Amino acid sequence: MAVQAVQVTQVFLVCGPSGAGKTMLSYPLARRAGAALVEVDDLVIAAQTLTTAGQQPELHYWDENPDAEGRLPVQQIVDMQIATARVLAPAVNAVIANHVQTATPVVIEGDYLLPELGADWGDVVRAVVVHEPDLDQLIRNYAAREPEAGIQRKRAECSLAYGDWLAGQAVRHGVPVLRPRPWVSADQRVNAALRVVPQGCS
Repeated sequence: MAVQAVQVTQVFLVCGPSGAGKTMLSYPLARRAGAALVEVDDLVIAAQTLTTAGQQPELHYWDENPDAEGRLPVQQIVDMQIATARVLAPAVNAVIANHVQTATPVVIEGDYLLPELGADWGDVVRAVVVHEPDLDQLIRNYAAREPEAGIQRKRAECSLAYGDWLAGQAVRHGVPVLRPRPWVSADQRVNAALRVVPQGCS
């Protein structure tokens, strides 16, 4: 009787909007899993360096339009975030494929990380969306992280709307959605959602 090989997870995707808490969860996750950590923001910077605004307008939009966040309505900002994530998806997928092929564990986290990128690999790639559904909590998160910026209500509104969209995409693709609070159990719940086996265990 043939024994089916067990797929070992090589890539953990931590998706979610700005301010939801995904970065705070990703660093300890990488340590527990014995994995490297890649921030999608670094991929954005690399892609911007290799392209122009004419070639990839979505990737360069915020640099080319520094007043856009204050000028545009929330939904239009969210639409631009989605467009940027879609443009960046092939690059993220290439990183995923490389770590799967080389069997080198990695945690990838970022705002521009689409849940669907973790849906077609089986157990070798697993994803979770970190979503804070409370606007006031997002405002508090930004205030704690960037007290010099004052109350960032509109930014929190954008984060909430984008998080709602990501959560909807997660449900569509069978990816778990994690509410970060209560923080005392967040690490354990991320482990459970991603079925993490700590380094040195089997």
